[in-house]
Amino acid sequence: MSEEIPVVKVYDLRKFTCPIPIVKVSRVIKEVDVGDIIEAMVSDRGSLNDFPGWAENSGNGIVKIVEEDDFIRYYVKRLT
Repeated sequence: MSEEIPVVKVYDLRKFTCPIPIVKVSRVIKEVDVGDIIEAMVSDRGSLNDFPGWAENSGNGIVKIVEEDDFIRYYVKRLT
């Protein structure tokens, strides 16, 4: 049984390539409350390097990364 993550918003960013998914997540994370988690679906495989660095630099957290067949799900928690 998998653990369910309490997501407040889901963003489908699969049609965008780097750096657009990070730019969009940087903006939308400010729309939720501190402690909330958003889910971003990204097809750009380069994001596997970009998202953790962005999270660390921005003061937010990556709760979980799930690699699907053709995209990646990022669960991002607003910490600041």
